[in-house]
Amino acid sequence: MTDFTLEFGRYRLDLGPRTCIMGILNATPDSFSDGGRFNSFDTAVRQGLKLAKDGAHILDIGGESSRPFAAPVSEQEELDRVIPVIEALVKQISIPISIDTVKSAVARHALDAGASMINDITAFEKDLAMADLAAERQAPVILMHMKGTPQTMQVNPDYDDLMTEIIAYLASRADYAVRKGIRKDRVILDPGIGFGKTVEHNLVLLHHLEKITALGFPVLVGPSRKSFIQKILSGKEKTPVGPDHVRTEYGTLAAVAASIMNGAHIVRVHDVEKLKPFTRILDSIRNA
Repeated sequence: MTDFTLEFGRYRLDLGPRTCIMGILNATPDSFSDGGRFNSFDTAVRQGLKLAKDGAHILDIGGESSRPFAAPVSEQEELDRVIPVIEALVKQISIPISIDTVKSAVARHALDAGASMINDITAFEKDLAMADLAAERQAPVILMHMKGTPQTMQVNPDYDDLMTEIIAYLASRADYAVRKGIRKDRVILDPGIGFGKTVEHNLVLLHHLEKITALGFPVLVGPSRKSFIQKILSGKEKTPVGPDHVRTEYGTLAAVAASIMNGAHIVRVHDVEKLKPFTRILDSIRNA
C-alpha cells in the first residue's frame, strides 16, 4: 500500500499507516441515513463537535442530499444550511472541514468560512468553475465516480466492464484536475460506492479496490449504511433492515474492514465513535 502525506494550510494528514476517518455531517432534511437529525444549526454544530471529539480526522459537511432520487436544492438554501455551521465549528475544532457540494459558489463561500477541502461527487463535471476554484485556493479535492445523477443513478445501472470503466473515469478526472492547476498530491479519488451501482457492483469494487489505489492517488471509500448492505442483510426473507438497524452497523464495519484491507486511505462514515477503535485494530493488523 502506498503512503501519502496531505499537507494544506495548517493541516497535515499522513495517509497509509493509519486509516483516516472522515465524519459525515448532513445538514439536510432528506439524507438517506440521518436526514433531519442535524437539520438545525444547534444540532448540526453539536454533532460536528461530537464527531471531532470521537476521533474524526476530517469533518465532511453537506447541505444537499445525494441519496437516490433526491431533489436538488437552491444555492441559497444550501448556503443557509452549511455556512453558519462551518463558521461555528472552525472556531472550536482542530481538524479540517470538507465541504460536500457540487456548486462552486457554495464551495467558495465554505472555503471563505473556514472549510479547507472540497468533496465533489460529480468530479468537477456539473460545475466547471469548481476546478478553477480548487486550483485558485489549492484546496485538496475528492473526485468521485457516479454513473448518472442522484435522480437517475439507481435506475438499472449497467457497465460493460465495471472496473475498467471506473478506473478510466477516475484517471481521466484526476488528470483533468492536475491540468487545471491542482497539485497532484492534493487529489483524492472515490469509487462512489452506491452511486450508480448494483449490490454486485459495490461488492466487486470493494473486492478489487487495489486496482484503483494503483492509480497513484489516495483513495476514499464511503460504504457507511449504504443500501447494498441493507439489501444483503434483509436476505431472501426480505426482512426490512434500515440504515439505522444494528445489522446495518455491523455490515458497515465489514465493508469498512474490506475497504481498509484492500487499500483505502480514508473511510467516510457516520459513526466515528464505533469506527475509531475498529480501524485502530485493523491498522495494527495491516501494519504488522
